[in-house]
Amino acid sequence: MTVSLIVDGQTKSMSVPAGSKVSQVIQTAGITIGSLDKVTPPVYTLITEGLEIKVTRGREVFETKRSILPFERQTVRNEDMPTGQTRLLQPGTNGTQEIVYRYYYEDDKLVSTSISRSTVLDPALPEILMVGVQVPFAPLPIPGKLVYLSGGSAWLMQSSTSNRVPLITTGDLDGRILRLSNDGGWLLFTRKSSKASDVEINTLWALNLNDPKALPIDLKTSNVIHFADWDPTTISILRVLYSTVEPRSAAPGWQANNDLYRMVLGTNGNLGVREKIIDANTGGVYGWWGTDYFWAPVGSLLAYSRPDGVGLVSFANKALISQLTFAPLQTHSDWALIPGLAWGADGRTLFVVSHAPPPELVNPEESPNFDLMAISLDSNVTVRLVQGSGMFAYPSVSSPRQVGKERSYELAYLQALSKNQSDTSGYRLVVMDRDGSNHRILFPDAGSPGLEPQTPLWAPAPVSYMEGDFLAVIYQGNLWLVDAATGKSHQVTSDGLMQKLEWK
Repeated sequence: MTVSLIVDGQTKSMSVPAGSKVSQVIQTAGITIGSLDKVTPPVYTLITEGLEIKVTRGREVFETKRSILPFERQTVRNEDMPTGQTRLLQPGTNGTQEIVYRYYYEDDKLVSTSISRSTVLDPALPEILMVGVQVPFAPLPIPGKLVYLSGGSAWLMQSSTSNRVPLITTGDLDGRILRLSNDGGWLLFTRKSSKASDVEINTLWALNLNDPKALPIDLKTSNVIHFADWDPTTISILRVLYSTVEPRSAAPGWQANNDLYRMVLGTNGNLGVREKIIDANTGGVYGWWGTDYFWAPVGSLLAYSRPDGVGLVSFANKALISQLTFAPLQTHSDWALIPGLAWGADGRTLFVVSHAPPPELVNPEESPNFDLMAISLDSNVTVRLVQGSGMFAYPSVSSPRQVGKERSYELAYLQALSKNQSDTSGYRLVVMDRDGSNHRILFPDAGSPGLEPQTPLWAPAPVSYMEGDFLAVIYQGNLWLVDAATGKSHQVTSDGLMQKLEWK
């Protein structure tokens, strides 16, 4: 049979035996086929009389070029500045990237161009512009210091809600940690790391609020997700406790160490000795998510909470002492639930959100039931205060008042609007007496969207010029203060950027 072979700009007429394949024709002609070459028809095709076989030569060329990586523009809204006024917090800087282009040719004709690889050599630095959005809310007097995160920056309210001072305006605070020391003189916080998230997630910092000129202090500690706080057992020495995780590329982005360390921080910013309190461990069922810790308001007791139970930390034995265990929640997702926990004002009672058994023949780990419980450390008795509170009830205890010979206090928590679907439900702010009596639904109003999961914060102490104790909550991205006695609520901010609160 006679066939035509077109290759390298030439046409060859060839005679080959009947029953041959295209591949045999090419082999007989002594033609070498490269990995990018194309043969039409395919090499496995049986030849027919007069068949035209075409070999198209393919080749690729790579070229490396550098280009400008333009910076982004970010806006931070500030209610302390008049509407329309702006301030440049950080000038933008272009970055540089290296791009490798792939050019593909067929018979020396350019067919396609694509990007083979792109590498950022110098990241761009965003321009951050502060814009005034002042809204004339009536100012309220407040006790203590209220620190909040808004748009990744830290602000301080003191004496009045109208008195707002910027603390850190870099926009890189991640909100994992935001803790004031008991005297309100120091702030502990975390910042997003500039490194890849699977190498370093964030870093731990401290700021002296007593010195207006003080700069943030890098505590040389990274990957702090669930817990870091000031040690309240010392006055003259600053000590920080923290727990760490190991970054991972897979969700949720870390593997918890469930450890506990204590370090000394000098008032001059020098870092002292680090002491390991709890070794890295599995953390029980679903311990990959992590463990949280909570200081008692009096004494030196530290409680822990993890997906399968709560208990106390023994500093003497460097061990965890279980107080209550329950079936952890199976979320069927890349997160686990750390139950909300709070200390009673007497330091002898723990309030915890317990995963309750299911009503029917359901896997206990998939039970939708959650109850708010009280654990007495003196009598070792556990009492259910609220049935069906929801998984994100997050109890919070008021400052104590002396009533006769007893120190009395109240308990605030979030009540799920849909207790059987509390993972996606909105919540209402509820206050009750410490024994579970005298329930009062405070905020928001019936029919309004519920609160997002959070821990409501009580004012540091009762204030004579207020009608009662105030609670601070974030609602629809703004700060609200709610009077626990009357239920009257006051909106404080309006920019919708509120992320986290701390009040001491």
